[in-house]
Amino acid sequence: MAIKMTKIFIDYEKEEKWLNEMAAKGLHLVNYSFPKYYFEKGEPGEYCYRIQLLDNLPTHQESKEYIEFMEENEVEHIASNVRWVYFRKRAVDGPFEIFSDYKSKIKHYSNIVTFMSIFIFVNFIPAIYNMTISRINMYVSLLNWLAIILLGFAMIIYMRRINQLKKAERLYHK
Repeated sequence: MAIKMTKIFIDYEKEEKWLNEMAAKGLHLVNYSFPKYYFEKGEPGEYCYRIQLLDNLPTHQESKEYIEFMEENEVEHIASNVRWVYFRKRAVDGPFEIFSDYKSKIKHYSNIVTFMSIFIFVNFIPAIYNMTISRINMYVSLLNWLAIILLGFAMIIYMRRINQLKKAERLYHK
């Protein structure tokens, strides 16, 4: 029997941490559809979870090949949401990291910033437009502004992480 939980994250690393905490309690993610997580009970700590933003939609040929590559390496593709993919690997198979060096982490964070800036732009236009139409549309506009603020805050976090990684990379290569 699946256990459903509703939760929203703007930081994928916090989401990933939460999924791994749930796995440590024996609740294993089996599906995801924004904002609902579906878990099944199992052995505590059986899986390790990772989340990744792909360069393309999961239906794109490059993404399909990448997901297939992951599965060939004993990594299970659990779910996809837009360009986000959810993977898990059995903990007994050893550590599970997708991004192991500075350059890959910086590229991933940069992709996330670009992805979020598109959503900010998509919300900005209706936010301005709806302010001028009617009272009902004003409430819709407030939701758009809320999305802009939350995504903008998340973007700042990721841009700071990019700068920290760049500084660490420079120090490492000295």
